[in-house]
Amino acid sequence: MASAVVMPQKWALLSGRPPPPPPPSRLRIRPSFCVSMAAVRNEDIVIVGAGIAGLATAVALQKVGIGSLVLEQSESLRRGGTSLTFFKNGWKVLDALGVGDELRTQFPEIQGMVVKSKDGRELRSFTFKEEDESQEVRAVERSTLLETLANQLPPTAISFSSKLKSIERGENDEETTLKLEDDSLISAKIVIGCDGIRSPIAKWMGFQNPRYVGHCAFRGLGFYPNGQPLEPKVTYVYGRGVRAAFVPVSPTKVYWFVCFNSPSPGEKITDPSIMRKEVEKLVKDWPSELLDVIECTPDDTIIRTPLVDRWVWPGIFSPAVSIGNVVLVGDAWHPMTPNLGQGACCALEDSVVLAQKLAKAIKFGGMSVEDALRSYETERWPRIFPIAVRSNLVGTLLQFENPAVCSFRDNILLPKLVSLGPMLEHTNFDFEPLQPMA
Repeated sequence: MASAVVMPQKWALLSGRPPPPPPPSRLRIRPSFCVSMAAVRNEDIVIVGAGIAGLATAVALQKVGIGSLVLEQSESLRRGGTSLTFFKNGWKVLDALGVGDELRTQFPEIQGMVVKSKDGRELRSFTFKEEDESQEVRAVERSTLLETLANQLPPTAISFSSKLKSIERGENDEETTLKLEDDSLISAKIVIGCDGIRSPIAKWMGFQNPRYVGHCAFRGLGFYPNGQPLEPKVTYVYGRGVRAAFVPVSPTKVYWFVCFNSPSPGEKITDPSIMRKEVEKLVKDWPSELLDVIECTPDDTIIRTPLVDRWVWPGIFSPAVSIGNVVLVGDAWHPMTPNLGQGACCALEDSVVLAQKLAKAIKFGGMSVEDALRSYETERWPRIFPIAVRSNLVGTLLQFENPAVCSFRDNILLPKLVSLGPMLEHTNFDFEPLQPMA
């Protein structure tokens, strides 16, 4: 059940009557926007994108008593995708959003990890609790996570088939006008861009496209209708310029990936049979457990994606995260490679920090919304930047093709030098409780 939404007088939120439209002089109207202002829908907060970042942000705002409208370009929640691995920082946020326990009943805890060479030789094994008693690792199906988050919101909180066409700032920066593909207009006091790696809002704000890192990945979900046979561990397999992993997601499903070097992202492949053949060629004669998981994977779950990232350092590597009342969250701001399993975790962290900043601005009035958004950036980028860089460097190390480097990795670095505890320090994350506005 959604909690009641409370807003100060100046926000005029859900007062029982639709708020009066702003005077025409408050918007800089481009020719394509020349319609009657009566046709403009007025909203206080609009979130663009109903992915993990968007839905988590909407739920976090609701937890502090602030309503929002989520725009999603698709006709429904995303059903595709495979799974995501969440460490303790992600679970801490999911608990704060009120969905942690529900997800735990569906997805078993991963006890540890095993690292092998492509010939099946075990190089190292770890148990997460032995390294950190507070650690919690589970793989969660993306579609289930989205549905669970969406169920925390009122039925009218998500507007589907609402693809953003253009965005226009108001003359005094107090409002932003969003134009959708059907030419309808929404005037918003705050716009939160959660529209993913190729975010149109990020591009509008001056961000460059994410940088291709030189690797692509095949992913899939193996399906075992009679129950999968694996222990609750993630298994990594390393070769030269190719690596793979597989991990149980549920009693009947196993997530896997195969990452390989490629000088360019290549053409988009949609034919599952072609992708399957490429995967099997990459890992031919690798451990039988991996090959079995791939063989048990339905064609419609196999995807191929180029890996990209963006190192955010406002004013140096990238623009600021906000312009006026427009701000970015998650992959729209800081896409990162999956080598540390922190992309989705960091998006969840963003959502609670942003919600808290906006709550303080709206509740106390001593901080403007613009100041709240700048405070969000000041708190988040020192955490985001090193994680993105570290994830990139880990991927580069693991994707080396040089025989001498790979021999050092397999015979010295992994068996004798690597300690898992320090490698997981980035999963420590604390934040203030999400509490409704007084």
